[in-house]
Amino acid sequence: MRDDEDGPGSPADTPYVAVIGPNEATDEELRNAELVGTLLAQRGAVVVCGGLGGVMEAVCKGSAAHGGRSIGLLPGRERKAGNSFASVTLATGLGELRNGLVVASCDAVIAVGGSWGTLSEIALAMRAGKPTFVLGGWHIGSPDAQTRGPMEVATAEQAVRGVYAAWNATR
Repeated sequence: MRDDEDGPGSPADTPYVAVIGPNEATDEELRNAELVGTLLAQRGAVVVCGGLGGVMEAVCKGSAAHGGRSIGLLPGRERKAGNSFASVTLATGLGELRNGLVVASCDAVIAVGGSWGTLSEIALAMRAGKPTFVLGGWHIGSPDAQTRGPMEVATAEQAVRGVYAAWNATR
């Protein structure tokens, strides 16, 4: 198959889902992130994250345990800084600017918990029109009646169902 052809199992047929959240996460956030990784792997999605610890490591762990694929976009210049569960780690050397790459490379975003970096990624995702689901952490309202904010969800299952509903609506 040529690079410009889309066939079954091609990257164009696979949702890339950014899972974002704090490096210093609570036990509940870690459990939720791991479950999100598991559910995404079971449905064939590729996880994209910041590649470090906390929520990022937990989502990669859940994905890896179920045969899933994950990409860690690291802020620094050393691939070895990435968590051991990521399938692929890419050292960007961009620091916090790598948050833009995480968002730009995905079809949808799931935020688990919250930190300032997470908030920046949520804002970038909303600006880019990416379906965004928030599981715990930030409570972000719409600034006006015409602007849609991120969807707050109560469970990992709701977040993943929301991603796939959005994905299928654009297919």
